[in-house]
Amino acid sequence: MKALTYQGRHDIRYEDVPDPAVTTPTDAVVQVTTAGICGSDLHIYGGNPFSPELGYTPGHECVGVVVETGDQVTRFKPGDRVLVPASVGCTLCRTCAAGFTARCERAKKPTDLCYGVSPQLPGSQAQALAVPHADVNLVHLPESISDEAAVVLTDNAPTAWYGCRRARIQPGETVLVIGLGPVGLMAAQSAFAMGAARVLGADLVAERRAFAATLGVEPVEGEDARTAIREMTAGRGPDAVVEAVGSDATIELALKAVRQAGRVSVIGVSQNKAFPFHMGLAQVKELEFAIGLCSIHYELPALIALTQAGRITPEVVVSHRFALSEGPAAYELFSSRADGVRKILLDPAR
Repeated sequence: MKALTYQGRHDIRYEDVPDPAVTTPTDAVVQVTTAGICGSDLHIYGGNPFSPELGYTPGHECVGVVVETGDQVTRFKPGDRVLVPASVGCTLCRTCAAGFTARCERAKKPTDLCYGVSPQLPGSQAQALAVPHADVNLVHLPESISDEAAVVLTDNAPTAWYGCRRARIQPGETVLVIGLGPVGLMAAQSAFAMGAARVLGADLVAERRAFAATLGVEPVEGEDARTAIREMTAGRGPDAVVEAVGSDATIELALKAVRQAGRVSVIGVSQNKAFPFHMGLAQVKELEFAIGLCSIHYELPALIALTQAGRITPEVVVSHRFALSEGPAAYELFSSRADGVRKILLDPAR
């Protein structure tokens, strides 16, 4: 089959790879109808991969149709339309059974828990994908939810909802979202759905701030974001901050911008092993700080219901669609942040 492969920094290729197969009775194979490129894929593309190997297929966001199942798969059959959550659970430990796949007790390393970050679990930017423990690691997709919305539900929307939930957003509060890519935009929608009265949005890219404003976000303008945020909140600071970038500068901004006794929730991916966390600042301000990786399975039931009810609209973050064969160009565009790019989908059938 055809797939994208990661061959090194800024080197994504479209080429032939082995077909996925059912290798254990609990596996399934899904024909991918739509895949997405995630912001964390850009870490790999930029030369900061999560494992040292080359040649594997990236991607952990897709929807598709089941084409083959193992003998022990009971909840799915060929022809079923499915959403493939980005996080992968063993299904056998206590935490996975409770839906917290990101805390899987049997995983030996973080790359065991996600498609497309190492050769161990080939990714979704391909014509087909092998899914282990399919009865738990697949989700039936209602016909009322489009592929565009569903791809965002595989990772971006659950991560955003998780970040807002960990920020304990309360009705009537003011929330700051740092980073207005797909996860940040879904964090803004999630904050409103949780009852936030105001959502402020900070991003270096003017086009992203402008688009966020169409969703009701108040953009933070000017070169000094901290001063602007203080002015927008009458000197008080937001009640909660959701950080969706993962850089040292944006995490520091979150800590400094939030009000006294406020809450900071970091969902941006940071690979800094020695982040200079300002313990004195956090202690003096009496801050609550949360950071973690989302267990997609746990968050999905609420998000599917909210999407069906029209309370959130994940599809609005999609800006571009490419054929899978155009994957190298899609990565280049996404990395450049040009042409109003927010979320790129890949179509293996084109």
